[in-house]
Amino acid sequence: MDRANPPLIAIVGPTAVGKSRLALALARSLGGEIINADSRQVYLGMDIGSAKPTPEERSLAPHHLLDVRRPDETFSLGIFLQMAKDAIQEARGRGRVPLLVGGSGQYVWALLEGWRLPKAAPNPTLRADLELQASRRGLWPLYQLLQAVAPQAAGKTDPKNPRRVIRALEVHFAGGTNPPLKTAADAAPGPSLVLGLTLDRPELYRRIDARVDRMMAQGFVEETRRLLDAGYPPDLPSMSAVGYRELATHIRGDIPLDEAVRAIKYATHRIARKQYAWFRPKDPRIHWIQADGHETEAALEKAREFLGRCDKIAPKEAIA
Repeated sequence: MDRANPPLIAIVGPTAVGKSRLALALARSLGGEIINADSRQVYLGMDIGSAKPTPEERSLAPHHLLDVRRPDETFSLGIFLQMAKDAIQEARGRGRVPLLVGGSGQYVWALLEGWRLPKAAPNPTLRADLELQASRRGLWPLYQLLQAVAPQAAGKTDPKNPRRVIRALEVHFAGGTNPPLKTAADAAPGPSLVLGLTLDRPELYRRIDARVDRMMAQGFVEETRRLLDAGYPPDLPSMSAVGYRELATHIRGDIPLDEAVRAIKYATHRIARKQYAWFRPKDPRIHWIQADGHETEAALEKAREFLGRCDKIAPKEAIA
């Protein structure tokens, strides 16, 4: 293998399936460095609710793109792509194998497919107007507008995510390209292997519910209260993450704790279903592995086979 330009291994799948644990095992066995592709683990202070790797876990292998923004700072797909590419190059410079790990499908595919993002400067006046319309009329009329003026962009935008719907309209009216474009020149250099970790839906939901219960026992309510007390309001994009918004509602006194916990579990089930829309079971690019207790052995076998094939690729033939 060309150790100056080693390949990239991505570990994807739904929330709570065990991606971080598998990534740590692969990193220790293969000499890898873990690059976070979870859109919430980038924020400082959001540890329990984002299921961030613990300090002990982070001490076992190098981790990147954790705790890189305060909750009130902007973090976007464009920022992720630049930071992830930098981290990949740093790992490769040390002769290590980069491991891209996370459930944010847009982040993962944007990096692996080499998306070129529309360059549209923020328009505060337009954004304020769209936000006002959303508050008065709801988000659905704005999404219908996006479908009418930029159907390709609408197809890639979550109709329930106000920030993304408004940003897509902002990009369109600024004259930006409707969808992110793919271009081989922007793709992450070197070959890549995508390992997908999966479970049958009932077992996945059971694991999600058990993890939410563990989060509550670890102090999820207290973590949310600390963030609110530090001046981070619940309408921040970071605080819209599942769990924080429900617990903020409980802390305000609007709902009892058991109702908030139930809502967190159901909302996390929905996130898992959406993640399977990004990581499709029949996608030929993904090598799926059942999280049945033997996933580490299966993943190592596939990874070593992949790395062995890469050993036979002359540096001049590596994907640029």
